[in-house]
Amino acid sequence: MPSMDIVSEINLEEVKNATDNSTRELATRYDFRGVAASFEWKSPKVTMKGDSEQRLKQMADVLRGQLVKRNVDAKALTLEKMESSGRNFSQVATFKEGIEQPVAKKVVKLIKDSKLKVQASIQGEQVRVAGKKRDDLQAVMQLLRETELEQSFQFNNFKD
Repeated sequence: MPSMDIVSEINLEEVKNATDNSTRELATRYDFRGVAASFEWKSPKVTMKGDSEQRLKQMADVLRGQLVKRNVDAKALTLEKMESSGRNFSQVATFKEGIEQPVAKKVVKLIKDSKLKVQASIQGEQVRVAGKKRDDLQAVMQLLRETELEQSFQFNNFKD
């Protein structure tokens, strides 16, 4: 009986590389010359520091662009609330790994509502899907790619 696991994983090494590339890009950008702006990587978080809210927004866009170049899904990025102390602004970007219980329940409900002949079950931070045909599992993959959930999904352990 074919089965697969739906997971949400991020390659943190690629996130670190994207952070380093973002730092290099800031050094070459004209609008960031002479400005105290920086990215700081502390696994699994990136702290962005700048001198205005506008600069932090630009820095977040730079980071997203570098993540996309490194094939890390930007949906995994969550920006926390901006903090300011005087003239210094900072913002922490965190990365979601694992499927949380409420999202897993939405995924299972979505699969059951689709009337595909598969069984979906939550197993920790992943969802196991089993069915009689490979085509049904591939239909589940397509369904999740088309649905706008606030998380990125990967498909592992595809077994026949």
